[in-house]
Amino acid sequence: MTKVIANLLYSKEHEWVLQLDENRVRIGISDFAQKQLGDIVFVENPGVGDEVTANESIGSIESVKTASEIYTPVSGKVVRVNEELDDAPEMINDQPYEAGWLVEVELLNSEELQVLLNEVQYETFVNEGEE
Repeated sequence: MTKVIANLLYSKEHEWVLQLDENRVRIGISDFAQKQLGDIVFVENPGVGDEVTANESIGSIESVKTASEIYTPVSGKVVRVNEELDDAPEMINDQPYEAGWLVEVELLNSEELQVLLNEVQYETFVNEGEE
C-alpha cells in the first residue's frame, strides 16, 4: 500500500510539494516513486541558487534497478538542498516524506500549485495506474 500524506500536493511525475510559507516549498518524491525505484544509491540535486522551471528536470535519482529524472512541479530558485542525501540517499526509501526531502524552492509563481493533485486525487491517479 502506498503511503500518501494529507497536507502535501503531488505531481503526476510522483513528486510531492509541501508549502512551507507563502513563497517557499519543499519538494521530494512520493512513497510510490521510491517503491518503484527500489534501493536508492545516489541522488543528484540542483545547486542552491539554481533557477528551476516547472515540469523540467532538476536532477536524477539512481537505484540498484534504474535511474530516473527528478522533475520540479514549480518554477523558482533553489534556496536549500538536502545535503544529507549525499552520504545517505537511502533516506528517501526510509522516509520519503520526512528526512528524504530533496530541495526547497522559492516560488516564482504560486499559482502553479493549483494544478497539483491533493492526496485523494493522487491516490486515485496511482491506483488507476496500477490496474
